[in-house]
Order: sequence, then C-alpha cells, then structure tokens
Amino acid sequence: LLFSGVDESIAWRLMFALGAILPTCVIYFSTFVMPESPRWLVSKNRESEAQEVLKMVYPDGYDVGVIVQEIREGIEKESIAEHAIGWDVILFPSPAFKRMLMVGVGTAIAQQAVGIDAIQYFLVYILDESGIKSRNAQMGILIVLGFIKLAVIVLAGHLFDKKGRRPLFFVSLLGCSISLFLVSFAFVGGRSSEGFAVFGLALYMAFFSVGMGPGAWLIPSEVFSTMIRAKAMSVATFMNRVTATIMSSTFLSVANAMSWAGFFILLAVVCLLILVWMYIYLPETKGRPLEEMSQYFAEITGDRSITEAEALLYRQDEPSVESSRPQPVIDARPKSVPKKKPAVEKPPPEDAHVVGTMA
Repeated sequence: LLFSGVDESIAWRLMFALGAILPTCVIYFSTFVMPESPRWLVSKNRESEAQEVLKMVYPDGYDVGVIVQEIREGIEKESIAEHAIGWDVILFPSPAFKRMLMVGVGTAIAQQAVGIDAIQYFLVYILDESGIKSRNAQMGILIVLGFIKLAVIVLAGHLFDKKGRRPLFFVSLLGCSISLFLVSFAFVGGRSSEGFAVFGLALYMAFFSVGMGPGAWLIPSEVFSTMIRAKAMSVATFMNRVTATIMSSTFLSVANAMSWAGFFILLAVVCLLILVWMYIYLPETKGRPLEEMSQYFAEITGDRSITEAEALLYRQDEPSVESSRPQPVIDARPKSVPKKKPAVEKPPPEDAHVVGTMA
C-alpha cells in the first residue's frame, strides 16, 4: 500500500529495497535485547551465562544446572556421532533409518507439495485472474491474508503441544484440500468469482498454518536420531527448497496448460494423497523422548541396529575418556579413599519437541 501510487516499474524496486533495509534494522536492534543461545554458551564453556539465560525461561527455583548438564551431554553425543557416522547411513540406510528418513524428509517435501510457496508468490496473478484488478484491493487482500496466517500460526504453537501432531496435520491437510476446491470454483466454466477466490485463499492460509506450516519443521527434529540429526536435517531442508523451486517455477505453466480450475483441483487431490500417506506413516511424537522414537522405528521395521548402534556409540565415550588419561603409578603407601561425588540428579525425559529444539 505504501507504494500503491508509484509507477509499477519503480514500485517493485522500492519494495525490494525496503525488504532489505527493514529486516537489517530489526536484526541489528534485536541484538541488544536477544540473549545468546544456551547451547552456544555451553559449547563455549560459558555455563554460568547459559544458566542465567535458562533462568529467564524456566520457573523460579528450577535447577537449571541440570539442564546445562543435559545440553553438555547432548553436545558431546552429537560430536561423537558426527565423527563416527558418515554419509553412508543416509545414502545407504538400514530399514529403521530408511523409515526415519522417509517420515522426516517426506514431511518436509509435503509442506511444499501442497503448493504454499507457489500460491504465495503468485497471489497477485490469482487475484487478477479471479477478477480483482485494482492494485489497492490486491495489496489489501495480501495484507489480510498475511495477518490470518500469522494469527493461526500463534494458535498452532499452543495446539501442537496440547492436541498432538497427527490430529493437526490431518485437519490442516483436509482443510487445505477443501479450500483449494473452493478456489477452483472461482474459475469453473470460464467465469471468475472474486468472493470464492478470496474466501478459499483465506481458508487455505489458515488451514496450512495450523498444521503443515510449523509442523513440517517440527516433525524432522522429533524423529531424527541424534546420530544422523545434522545430516538428515540438511537433507530435509534441501529437499524442501527443491520442491518449492519446482512448484514455483512450474506454477504458471501448469495452470495455463490445465486451466486455473484444473490446477487447484490437482493441488486439492495432492493434499488428500499426502493426508493418506501421513495417516499410514506419521507417528505421534507428542511427549515422546528421542530415545523412544528410535525404539519405535526399530520395532516397526524389525531392525534393532539403530538402538544397538546408539548404545554402542554413546557407551564408547566413557571408556575412551578413561583410557586417554595417564595411568597412575602404583604406590604401596596407604592412601585415603577419595569421596564419591554425588550423582547429578537428572530430570525426567524431556519432551521430544524441547530436546529437538535444543539440539
């Protein structure tokens, strides 16, 4: 709206410039109020500072020292896994790792397969084809759709931990499918209907944001074992962006070849197919620790190698540390028995979402 009165050949340049300036200013000023990541502080041996940051998140009186210890152990385990596990486990996975990768990477691909980025990139084209020609009206609708998406994402953050992951994914995909069918009606019979198009797009943004939007990044962090987390997340992110590129670069060509109505019907069918796939393969991860998820994939595939590899890998760090220390010279003189250090009290297993976020 700011540049609605400016010539189109100049307006888009000003919008790009503003898009570069504003985020830079926001990021700069946020450095004055945003604390460092506790994980980064622990990795730099600044544990006291990490505890101060964690005290801002956890209730008063909570022993954040235990959390720092958990972060430290997680960093050590990931370091061991990073050096011990190569790309072979990703490129030539065992049945358990294959199922794990299929769920995590498949969810990341599915997020873009429903057409979200392509539709957002070409919203102006869609509105124009539906009969809305005014630039001011188009910009106003884009702003409203953006606010709807933002508001529903905030709601989804609460619902994911309360209702679980699977139900929200199912509601999201079913709602996206219905919404896309509504949008297709706006172009049926060679006529356009502005009301159907705007209403359908608003519903689509809302339903996408309640499940597929945030959930597609939540699931990979909750199903990938610590052994393959870094590599698997990079593969999931790469495939997500590849799918987005394919969908966006072919959007107009396919829509013109099939008709706008046919294209939105195709996307609605894709949403239903993804819904069936997730119903079959997507496990519920709410409240399940990462170790339990590894056990789940081992049991469902009959492949115990994943749990055996984790147990062997993480058991190696203790003896390796002891063996690297110089052995003391045996002395016949009596020595006082050193006192045992009290064991660090560990909290109950963290929710996979929390541990995954820390990792």
